[in-house]
Amino acid sequence: MNFRKHLFILLALAACSACHAQSNEDFGYEPLSPDSAFATGAENLWGHEVFPSMFLFREGGYKGRTAVVANQTSVVGATHLVDTLLRAGVNVTKIFCPEHGFRGTAAAGAKVDNSTDPKTGLPIISLYGKNKKPTPEQLKDVDCVLFDLQDVGCRFYTYISTLHYVMEACAEAGIPLVVLDRPNPNGHYVDGPVLDTAKYRSFVGMHPVPVVYGMTIGEYAQMINGEGWLQSGEKCNLTVVPMQGYKRDSVGYELPVPPSPNLRNAHAIALYPSLCLFEGTNCGVGRGTDHPFEWVTYGTDTLDLRSYSVGEEAPDLIDLWPLMEMYRRVPQGKFFLKSNFFEKLAGTTELRHQIEAGMDENEIRATWQPGLERFKEIRKKYLIYQ
Repeated sequence: MNFRKHLFILLALAACSACHAQSNEDFGYEPLSPDSAFATGAENLWGHEVFPSMFLFREGGYKGRTAVVANQTSVVGATHLVDTLLRAGVNVTKIFCPEHGFRGTAAAGAKVDNSTDPKTGLPIISLYGKNKKPTPEQLKDVDCVLFDLQDVGCRFYTYISTLHYVMEACAEAGIPLVVLDRPNPNGHYVDGPVLDTAKYRSFVGMHPVPVVYGMTIGEYAQMINGEGWLQSGEKCNLTVVPMQGYKRDSVGYELPVPPSPNLRNAHAIALYPSLCLFEGTNCGVGRGTDHPFEWVTYGTDTLDLRSYSVGEEAPDLIDLWPLMEMYRRVPQGKFFLKSNFFEKLAGTTELRHQIEAGMDENEIRATWQPGLERFKEIRKKYLIYQ
């Protein structure tokens, strides 16, 4: 080995050791105290073994080229994850963004175009524009992908669909994926009909899971991998960086950053599993107002849910009462959209028919139980937290 090559490797190893020696503060946020009760996966990344091995100096002494799947929720303390990674010396080469865009300002369903981040100059590739899955061309200059999005624990919230397609693309390209785990604000329960993937698989529901699945996004990634849900049943080279101090029954955890434009507070997030089904009806859920997903309207008829009890007193169930109450108020034949979007959200044909037939909530809920029990058996294999 010649002197120049030997010196380069020594410098690489020294730099890697120096990164271990740096404090959290060096990476752009206040250091965690020894008594810290909670830390996200993003905050735990620097102490995880995957950080120096994958994101800094790799075989031969070069820096791995890293793509980051991120949006406005991808923060480390008060600093965006991308800025923190760059400060730490990670070779971030591009950003992939989901529905609502990199800064989380695009409306639900609105096409998000490719762009450039004005702060860092990095290219931003939309996964809610021309393609929902990273293409081989977009990954050809990438050595690893880092995924950090704040989920809210509902099947029709599209960040888990983005996760699926990123995992699939990484598996096909032979690129490792690291998921930074975050809390699920609706993670304390499992409820709702299980998706019939043969009839209603779409971007608002890709997997045979109930509406509320009670898993963090890291746990969910492990389930996608373990159950062979990726194309051709192949597996992704997946690492989940876990949280510190997370408890699944922590009801009322308040997210530091709104996960999307119309989920602005903990109350709306708690109501979301029950109210998003209205997106398949002719009733509005407050989009364009100051309180989206906190009330329901049909014409001048308003069902105001802003004082509706959620949080620590929230039942561990989807509440069908708002849906059934508005069905009662709306003129016959005018409630459901003529399309099958309600069925896509519910994941089944049965719920619409049950409501139209006048079944009560307990009768409807009883029909969900066999599917929920089967899902819970699958789910428990992939849980990281108690």
